[in-house]
Amino acid sequence: MILLFGPTGAGKSMQGQMLAVRQGWKWLSTGEMLRESRDPAVTALLKAGELVGDELTYDVFEGAVQEARNHKYPNIIVDGFPRTKQQAAWLADYMQAMNEKIDVVIVLEVPEAEIMQRLEKRHRMEDTPETIAKRMAIYRQKMYPVLGLFAEDGVKIIHLDGTGTAGEVHDRIYEEVMQACMRS
Repeated sequence: MILLFGPTGAGKSMQGQMLAVRQGWKWLSTGEMLRESRDPAVTALLKAGELVGDELTYDVFEGAVQEARNHKYPNIIVDGFPRTKQQAAWLADYMQAMNEKIDVVIVLEVPEAEIMQRLEKRHRMEDTPETIAKRMAIYRQKMYPVLGLFAEDGVKIIHLDGTGTAGEVHDRIYEEVMQACMRS
């Protein structure tokens, strides 16, 4: 499993989808799965820029991973999960129970000014300047403990420049992911 991290607007979804198509892997985005939810409580949380509760997130994630396994995908790319230290601990336990491992965590680093420019073009319901600022603060506050937990577990973490064309960023990601998967 490959995890893609980065703040909202860093390009995780685009890059995850590109890598999945290129390799014949499954791309999973909990954000996308939750945005497609018909649950009014989920919609309200997303509009407010809040995070969806862990139990609902775990259920969505487990169902998607099981579906990917049923389709025999050789690998899974996850973007947008885990977002908290508790979720990271749950994922570590889940992976161990499934006798699987995280091959690599890719962290896309993008300056905040560029993220704001990117999000102005995206037109999602939750992409108001206020919710973007709130989500950036949550990301910074929650992500470092998540990465720390993975580092303690010996998971390879790679910070990559997420600026430039989609192709340039993809080439950086592809090179690192292929090296990590060869070591696995």
